[in-house]
Amino acid sequence: MMETYPFGVSQIPTGTVELPLMPLREVVVFPTMVIPLFVGRAFSVRAVEEALKGDRLIFLVAQKDKDIEEPQEEHLYKVGTVAHVVRSTPLEEGRLKILIQGIKRGVLKEIRWEKDHYRGVVEVVEELEIPQEELTKEDRAYMASVKELLDRAVSLGKQIIPDFLMLVKDIEDPGKLSDLVASITDMKLQDAQKVLETFDPRERLRLVHQHLSVEVELLEVQSRIRTAARERMEKEQREYFLRQQLKAIQEELGELDERKAEVEEYTRKLQKLKLEKSVREEIEKQIKRLERLHPDSAEAGVLRTWLDWVLDLPWNKKTRDRYNLDKVMEVLNRDHYNLEKIKERIVEYLAVRKLTKGKSSAVQILCFVGPPGVGKTSLGRSIAEALGRKFVRISLGGIRDEAEIRGHRRTYVGAMPGRIMQALKQAGTKNPLIVLDEVDKISVSFQGDPAAALLEVLDPEQNKQFVDLYIGLPFDLSEVFFICTANRADTIPRPLLDRMEVINLSGYSEEEKVFIAKNHLIPRLLPMHGFGKDEVVFKDDALMEIIRGYTRESGVRNLQRQISTVLRKLALRRLKGENPPFEVTLQDVKNFLGVPRRYTEKEENPMVGIAVGLAWTEVGGEIMLIEATRFKGKGQLLLTGSLGDIMKESAQAALSYIKSRAEEYGIDPDIFSQVDVHVHVPEGAVPKDGPSAGITIATALLSLFTDRPVRMNVAMTGEVTLRGRVLPVGGLKEKILAAKRAGIYEVILPEKNREEVLEDLPSYVKDQMTFHFVSHLEEVFKIAIL
Repeated sequence: MMETYPFGVSQIPTGTVELPLMPLREVVVFPTMVIPLFVGRAFSVRAVEEALKGDRLIFLVAQKDKDIEEPQEEHLYKVGTVAHVVRSTPLEEGRLKILIQGIKRGVLKEIRWEKDHYRGVVEVVEELEIPQEELTKEDRAYMASVKELLDRAVSLGKQIIPDFLMLVKDIEDPGKLSDLVASITDMKLQDAQKVLETFDPRERLRLVHQHLSVEVELLEVQSRIRTAARERMEKEQREYFLRQQLKAIQEELGELDERKAEVEEYTRKLQKLKLEKSVREEIEKQIKRLERLHPDSAEAGVLRTWLDWVLDLPWNKKTRDRYNLDKVMEVLNRDHYNLEKIKERIVEYLAVRKLTKGKSSAVQILCFVGPPGVGKTSLGRSIAEALGRKFVRISLGGIRDEAEIRGHRRTYVGAMPGRIMQALKQAGTKNPLIVLDEVDKISVSFQGDPAAALLEVLDPEQNKQFVDLYIGLPFDLSEVFFICTANRADTIPRPLLDRMEVINLSGYSEEEKVFIAKNHLIPRLLPMHGFGKDEVVFKDDALMEIIRGYTRESGVRNLQRQISTVLRKLALRRLKGENPPFEVTLQDVKNFLGVPRRYTEKEENPMVGIAVGLAWTEVGGEIMLIEATRFKGKGQLLLTGSLGDIMKESAQAALSYIKSRAEEYGIDPDIFSQVDVHVHVPEGAVPKDGPSAGITIATALLSLFTDRPVRMNVAMTGEVTLRGRVLPVGGLKEKILAAKRAGIYEVILPEKNREEVLEDLPSYVKDQMTFHFVSHLEEVFKIAIL
């Protein structure tokens, strides 16, 4: 209810007065405004009670922040309203419901706390009334516009009491009109306070007019939305009923033909596609064929499925590449630590694409080769994000059917497109980034060679006209960015490997793993286990213990699992009542993960007949103890430890070299025909092969026959010839990191691997390690045998 005159007020306050003060939250009371308020705070209840004891006057002022329970002077606005408490009704729990009416504006000069409530010294502001004869044309125009806007708001659905509208129409004073209209306008607290603080009636009228105009515009937009929605619903309902009636009529007349609608739908989809003439003609031919077939025939079903596939392929859709090389590098650095050569190669590729506007036929098939967990697949995902391309992953591990790549011919029951076309449909664009995972694990069977089917897919000169056997139409794959991943390159078929640019991803050192764990793994795993950013802190020695004692890998996948195990244990603790932050120490790791699994322990003291070799596997590098012993026999060489043919031949070559130089080493040549030699490589269940253990076997054998111990703090790798030459081998970074993990900081390497080692290894690894580059076995013996 709204009144223009205060009722029940014995005297209108003027000048400076002292009144009980009540802070308001989220509401501004204007002069002449009558509004009910709920009073809950104890000091506000006492202020109302104090007002009721006297002349029922109270000063109402808005809080700047509604969340402050006990506001001070700086938390309140300076301008408020002197109001009259018309009625007060007690509620439960000491709360009140009051009806108040604003009388005049007031400026808060001073606030103080008196026992249990606020009191304020208020300077009452006298309203400036403008006589009718002094009203300008602009004033009258604004007042008329405000009244028209109120009528418009009511017509658009705003709820306003009719008596209020009648009252407003009779007011010709700009100040009173502004206050009345402001009291029913949906304004934010700050805007309403600004109106209250505007003492000039004309300026106040303009402010209210502005806010009311905005509100009416919003109401008009809402009205249009409601009208459009209602019309759309009515149209859809009308069309539905008409279709149902038409369908019923056609059924009665026997003229219903759903095939026509189906054919029209296929034709409409075809018209939207930009296709080569031959492709379009073939699809049109098949649509006409479908029109002639009986809808329930098996061939019609096959043809429908084919048309659905063909028309849903992204013949024309493609994303626009982002060639912002700084952004690309930023994304790659964010998601992957180190891998500088790979990042550099990716940026180079994009630079060529940018300069040639995407029309270059330069080789774009990258193949990331490296142990599991070093980030091969996730690197592809990051490249796709940086380029703004869709990302699709195809797992090739264990595929043995050529049709998985090329698709099945439509003549077979259950035929479907190959994985390449499925990936394109999944991506929805013709230029996605497709990662072909585990390309080294493709199998060959009587059903064909999937690797051979990939030749056309990955050759930039051939894939412009790739034909999937199911689709039967040429599709351009030249804009697809293919990336292959593999654990090893030697098992990839040579013709396929020839079409790729191989980029080797080495394993991570312990220091790199600690950095990756702290900056990548842990921040990603914390929210997945219900923890905030700083609620769990891993100490460096704890992370190092997890890496050394509980993981055996070149990548970080197993490290991620172990960190997840620790976080699960902490999550359980949290639910049992312990509060974060948690600090994971070395002892905590042992408590959470149990006894450390030390996979390979080095021997501390020099020993006879044992040498420390270095091996490389698909999962990274590791140290390998090679043992040799002799016993009475007939000169036979016995090899155990699940060794492959190449490794056996290396052992025979090493023994032959020692036999040929026996006298130089002080060995009786006749001893070789009187004893049998047994060479064993521990972990016999693990197959081992390759030539890189040649110098290690030779060292163990020479130690055995000369009875001189071999240093256990030196590891070695290298192929040996019958003349004692040391030849280069591969996987050196992984092997060196394996030696470092085992606490061996001195390594013997082939001289021809010098440049590779010095280029690939991080500086902090090179600084900790001592490398002996050798070209002959004599040099190995001098270093390793005491």
